[in-house]
Amino acid sequence: MAQLELVHSAPRASAEPRADHAVIPHLIDEGARVLDVGCGDGALMAFLARESNARCSGLELDPALVRTCAARGLAAVQGDADRDLKQFPSEAFDVVIFSHALQHFADPRAALKEAARIGARVIVTTQNAAHWAARFKLAFSGRTARWDHLRHAASVRDIAALARDCGLAIETAVPLSGGRAGAPFARVLWRANWFAEEAVFLLTP
Repeated sequence: MAQLELVHSAPRASAEPRADHAVIPHLIDEGARVLDVGCGDGALMAFLARESNARCSGLELDPALVRTCAARGLAAVQGDADRDLKQFPSEAFDVVIFSHALQHFADPRAALKEAARIGARVIVTTQNAAHWAARFKLAFSGRTARWDHLRHAASVRDIAALARDCGLAIETAVPLSGGRAGAPFARVLWRANWFAEEAVFLLTP
């Protein structure tokens, strides 16, 4: 597995990968079989194929985005992951990835359990709903809902608890703030729960 290094780079240009995407190649093996759940336009799959020689497949609800993946030469199928993850055989992939996708499931716990059945490892990236700025906003506005973008808000601690409920361990996790990666963690959650804007979790059975 590649060595994870702290990222201290210049401000990202538009052509550079999203911050959570940039971390993921350090968490997977060369040539890994990857399922990207909620793959969108295939940006992560293309990046992993280039950086890690990963053999990527995608599952995406929006048929227009599936066509975009196909136009880019990427393997993606159209389907509702809430229902269709059950159709994949056990241990079909080395890694299953939810890149800002798990919180959009009707039942994130069931989806994570299915991912753990399908893949040897699971990567979850999420916005941290408990970041200090979000706490400050809630304290003064008293509002959390975003009706135009419904999802399950989750903190670093929430993802850790969900992983435990599903029988998964945190092998490592990486906090992200300002588009930069911080020091990886696995057990000490409080600092990331307060100060990370996002986090990338590598989960194992």
